[in-house]
Amino acid sequence: MAENACSTRCVQTVADLPAGGAAGLAVESETLRLALRDPFRIARDEPDQEATTVIVTGSDGQSEGLGEAFPVAYYGETVGTIAAVLPALVAAVDDLGPIPSEADAARSWLARTAAAAEALIGHNDAAKCGLDICLHDLVARRVGLPLHALLELPAEIPPTDFSLGLDEPEVVAERARKAARFPALKVKLGGRKDVQTLEAVRAVYGGPLRVDANTGWEAEEGARLLPELVRLGVELIEQPFPAHDHGRLGWLQERSRLPIVADESAVTALDLDALVGVVAGVNVKLTKCGGIGPALRMIARARELGFKVMLGCMEETSVGIAAAAALGSQADWIDLDGNLLLAEDPFEGLRLDEGCRWVLPGVPGLGVRRRN
Repeated sequence: MAENACSTRCVQTVADLPAGGAAGLAVESETLRLALRDPFRIARDEPDQEATTVIVTGSDGQSEGLGEAFPVAYYGETVGTIAAVLPALVAAVDDLGPIPSEADAARSWLARTAAAAEALIGHNDAAKCGLDICLHDLVARRVGLPLHALLELPAEIPPTDFSLGLDEPEVVAERARKAARFPALKVKLGGRKDVQTLEAVRAVYGGPLRVDANTGWEAEEGARLLPELVRLGVELIEQPFPAHDHGRLGWLQERSRLPIVADESAVTALDLDALVGVVAGVNVKLTKCGGIGPALRMIARARELGFKVMLGCMEETSVGIAAAAALGSQADWIDLDGNLLLAEDPFEGLRLDEGCRWVLPGVPGLGVRRRN
């Protein structure tokens, strides 16, 4: 498969999976390589100039659906692994019987598809996510309900923050100034100038700040920064230390009046029990945990264990963001800005209101479509 990148949009079919099972699913996936509005860097990576994502389209002959699988090498997934796994996932869910047209039966069918995917293969959650979102969109269109209504969730959700990648303090501050309409900013840290960066942002922005070190701090550094973060109006700290270093995470949380939110440490619901008493919150991302159904179960388990919940994303298009936004009523913090980081989103239909809340659709399904 060719890996040619392009500056704005590049489409390539990587799988064409003909219908054959009881559900009659025909599924196709394609790779999009999309330029970012600004270079985006986190503590463990070089700056990204583009986002590579996989769009999944499916049909059962009556209804169609869109999904998105965003591969992250850190979690062991690439465009190639998605292409390899997707046919088997489709075959597994295609044998579960025709897709119902009544909402209660459709919700039950969707739950069985997620269980079938999990039983088939471990991990590969981005691939599972792409198919899961596609099936939810397809089913919601079939039953004539917006996705959040199919899920029996409220349409009112918290506002999203806006993320600022690692860069020189003056560069980050200029991006903060341009994003001043957002009610909170998420600032990537983990460099040599974390305090200077936050001070530069604070000089141009008066709202709450959320910081994300993406595993990039050392223990002493984190402790030293705590009073500075409080002084500068930071409201939470996301993933300061490596994913499996629960000891240091708990050590810092004990010393911090700010909640620490696990991201890389909280991939799926299976990770949550080990984080009890370690951190105060978890970041749930559809592409990490396997899609809409797994995300709802992860959120429910997080609540049972007493965690606060952030709903997050990668640099996804409006397809992935719309899917996550449908769950927004279940979260304390919303970090769903991936499509806003793109130079051009190839999908339309999702919009922010004046308070930077995603407006959930009044039409069946995700409510997004390809631009002409």
